[in-house]
Order: sequence, then structure tokens, then C-alpha cells
Amino acid sequence: MATSSWQLSGQYYETCNCDYVCPCILGQMAVMPTKGSCTFAMAFQVDRGNFGTVSLDGLGFIVVGFTPGAMGKGNWSVGVIADERASAEQRDALTAIASGGAGGPMSALSGLVGTFLGVESAPIRFERDGVQWSVTASSLVDMAATGAMGVNPDATEPLHLDNTGHPAADRFALAHASKSHVHALGLEWDDVSGINNGQYAPFSWRSA
Repeated sequence: MATSSWQLSGQYYETCNCDYVCPCILGQMAVMPTKGSCTFAMAFQVDRGNFGTVSLDGLGFIVVGFTPGAMGKGNWSVGVIADERASAEQRDALTAIASGGAGGPMSALSGLVGTFLGVESAPIRFERDGVQWSVTASSLVDMAATGAMGVNPDATEPLHLDNTGHPAADRFALAHASKSHVHALGLEWDDVSGINNGQYAPFSWRSA
């Protein structure tokens, strides 16, 4: 399937266990995460998409991962949670895209991944109300965040980082995570401190 041309567009949401604001992108992945290691969940709500002739409209997937130190040093462990509504063909397509095996933005991280943790299926639910959002995937992932606002009391948009080089989106909104729970593919993470990092953005990907 990796030879098929494909495209995806929709919304991306992420929390990680770094304190807000996550230093990893600001430090070009050469700095230590604030907790010494990083656990993250990147969720993608697909509005429109296809992998060759296979439609991916309306599906979702989540990339979960762990990095043992500075992200740029590699040895990441990464897995994929695929929408349980996906057919076998759609699941294979989502996995190929999410893992970087089909090229596209996630392939830039493939050299940093030491262990692929596999794929699980779950019902994935996305909820959004203005700058507040949440993503759940059965008992595997439960995360929520609120966009981080600046000092202007009349602002309707949260703070953004631009020119990030992040594979999900080059420009994304900053957010304060209110909760993050990951119990999937050997990863265990629970946080309700309210101090962790979140971010979100529209995303548009395509094969090379």
C-alpha cells in the first residue's frame, strides 16, 4: 500500500507530559523534556482523505509515543490507535500514514523511532467547543485541553507558534492540558495536574 498516493485533511490535537510550553520544539528537539522523558498522544480527526482509491473520510487515528530523553536522540517507542469503524483496508492505510511508512510528514520521524508498538482499534470520539476540546478512545486515551489565551481580554483566538517544523502542522495553537490518560500498547500515563502542554491545529497531509 505504501506506493499509493494519498491525502488527508482535518484537525489535529495533542497533549504531552511536558510542562506548558513544551520545550522540545523551541529547543529543536535537542533539549530534555521537562520530566526527563516525554509521553505524548497526537490525535487526528480526518474530515476528508483517501489512500489511492480507499476513502478515509470521517475516520480518526491517534499516534501515542514515548521518548526516553531529548527527542532528537531517538529511541522513540510509537504505536497507533485506529478508528474501530475502519475496514481492514482503511486500517492498513491509516497505519501506513501514521507510522510514516507511506511517506508524508510522519516519515520525517521514522529515523527516530526505535520500537513500533503496534496497532489497536478503538472508537475514537472528538469533541470541540471553541478553544476547548477533548479526545477519547475507549479506555486507551482520554485527553482534554483549553486553548491558551494572551493578555488581550477581547481575543477570540489562542496563542500560536509558527514555523515549528512539527510534522502535524507548521503552525499550531498552544493549549493547557486539563487531563491526559494513556493506557495503550504498553504505555501508561495519567495526569490531571493542569500544567501540561497541549496544542492543536488544522492539518493537511499528502504523499510526496
